[in-house]
Amino acid sequence: MSQQQAKRPLNALQKAVNKEVSVRLKMELEYRGKMINVDPYMNVILVDATEYSGVNPSATYGKVVIRGNNVLFIKIGNGF
Repeated sequence: MSQQQAKRPLNALQKAVNKEVSVRLKMELEYRGKMINVDPYMNVILVDATEYSGVNPSATYGKVVIRGNNVLFIKIGNGF
């Protein structure tokens, strides 16, 4: 019987630095942009970010800092 390796979400996020991500917040906002940094608390820095409220974009930002305790989930990749 083979033993499964534990998955480490932070490792996956660190490998996604400089890639496009979508960050969904607990308050139902979503930010899409290029993730340039993430730390062990899942604080995220995005550049060229777009804020979405529902399906429609509501604002654009050059740089966004998102505090990790507000994050519901993070999608890695362009297929949002």
